[in-house]
Amino acid sequence: MRWTQYFITTLREVPADADVISQKLMMRAGMIRKVAAGIYTYLPLGLRSIQKLEAIVRDEMNRAGSVELLMPAIQPAELWMESQRWQKYGKELLRIKDRHDRDFVFGPTHEEVITDTVRDAVNSYRQLPVNLYQIQMKFRDEVRPRFGLMRGREFIMKDAYSFHSSTESLDKTYEAMRDAYTRVFHRCALDHVPVEADTGNIGGSASHEFMVLAQSGEDAVVSCPNCRYGANLEKATSKFFDDEPEPFVSEELLAIDTPGTQSIDDVGKFLNKPTSELVKTLVFDTENGPVMVLVRGDREGNEIKIKNYLGVNMLEMLSDAKFEDATGGPVGYCGPVGTKCKRVLADNSLKGRGNWVVGGNKKDTHLGGANVGRNFPEPEWGDFTTVFVGDPCPRCGHQLEIHRGIEVGHIFKLGTKYSDAMHCEYLDEKGERQPMIMGCYGLGIGRTVASAIEQSHDADGIIWPMPIAPFEVVVTSLGRDEAVMTAATDVYDKLRNAGIDVLFDDRDERPGVKFKDADLIGFPLRVAVGAKSLANGQIEWSWRKDKAKQLGAPEDVIPQIVDLVLAARVSL
Repeated sequence: MRWTQYFITTLREVPADADVISQKLMMRAGMIRKVAAGIYTYLPLGLRSIQKLEAIVRDEMNRAGSVELLMPAIQPAELWMESQRWQKYGKELLRIKDRHDRDFVFGPTHEEVITDTVRDAVNSYRQLPVNLYQIQMKFRDEVRPRFGLMRGREFIMKDAYSFHSSTESLDKTYEAMRDAYTRVFHRCALDHVPVEADTGNIGGSASHEFMVLAQSGEDAVVSCPNCRYGANLEKATSKFFDDEPEPFVSEELLAIDTPGTQSIDDVGKFLNKPTSELVKTLVFDTENGPVMVLVRGDREGNEIKIKNYLGVNMLEMLSDAKFEDATGGPVGYCGPVGTKCKRVLADNSLKGRGNWVVGGNKKDTHLGGANVGRNFPEPEWGDFTTVFVGDPCPRCGHQLEIHRGIEVGHIFKLGTKYSDAMHCEYLDEKGERQPMIMGCYGLGIGRTVASAIEQSHDADGIIWPMPIAPFEVVVTSLGRDEAVMTAATDVYDKLRNAGIDVLFDDRDERPGVKFKDADLIGFPLRVAVGAKSLANGQIEWSWRKDKAKQLGAPEDVIPQIVDLVLAARVSL
């Protein structure tokens, strides 16, 4: 492809409304164009990267035994009412009416449609398992769409769904899909980690996220460099509380005057004690009433873990207006001794430890020597805190690391949540009706492309990994005289004939302009043909990632570049 025949419009200035580096560079490089908040046109260069990723995804989905189909983007509301998600999904669900005043939605996901499809087509256990996928545009009406393709309203997604007659069958497919995702991101040359994750609104018994590591990532990712344990911060656990607690002699419960010490740090300073020896009291409001959660003073409560343990839909910090009536103590001084809260949870890090320092349920007062069973009832024990850097890995004990990551894929064991609600059933070996056991597997196409940029760029522009670069090589003519254009055209033709995805920058522009555009767009390899090097029978080439220039005769350079590109494809 020749530049002058293509549609490439680069920008020198950073768009004013761009938030993150991938959005800025994709807009400047002429890959996407904003149409409305969270809605973009994929321009030719951007579409090429999208299509290359889609090809890799299709290859790995097919290899994993999934079969492609295409479902409608517009879905009847009846299916969402049947699954009971019509109201639960919230305002992100774009609800629309047709000319007959019938309700529809623009699909944010396709559990309802695929379940309806399979229940009409599959009747017997002999037809299971079934594994189907599609690559399609979705829409979620985000309240604050931002970050370009990272959090848009309209986005391209690969979503797959599997149906089974047993949990063993689901487990087998789940592992096959997890392996397929790993291969996809490996082939895209992305530094990534799969992590255990919360199932969220999708539901189900287990899930894993696939996170591309990048400093700009929205999510914190906990990982072990020794055994490859990984989990997002909402799900991660550790062995920091596994040490056998020190034996203790029960002290007398003692009221301590602690004026002006509402925070745990204030209490620690006032008592000259490390916060690890204090107990922090958190109080949450739920649809079932207030809940008190006790954690070690130097740890942070994990709201997702607490919410999952309680099995509630709503969990938020108790407001100041409700606080004293609900707990029996003022804000900053509440504690478990004599509390009005009917449910009290305590983190495992406190188990077996005694003589707690807790709030005294009275202004400017704390209690020392508080002990479980003597001064207040046994709480409900569990893992309710967030992991810290350096905590011991729950599997091998090695120190955990925390990185920033971008979620690009998420897989779930759904169980029978949708098949129960929508009566997606099969006849088993005994002729009895059973709900199908489901899995679902999502991968953000646009997010993955954008995350590659977030992970790999510099001050001059994008540094594409070879497999998803819009073009693998750019051939740049430095000048328009006949000898230069003839030689550059010959290099371009030979690379193209060798099967290389190459763009020929044949514009009548200054070399500096061409080089800036090449760096901005981020072609992995660049070949420059100019009069000065040609006079010595040579052409110049360089990798985008290091820009180290190399010279050589065309008959030597061309085969070398072909080998480098093909090797990059094969090794990934």
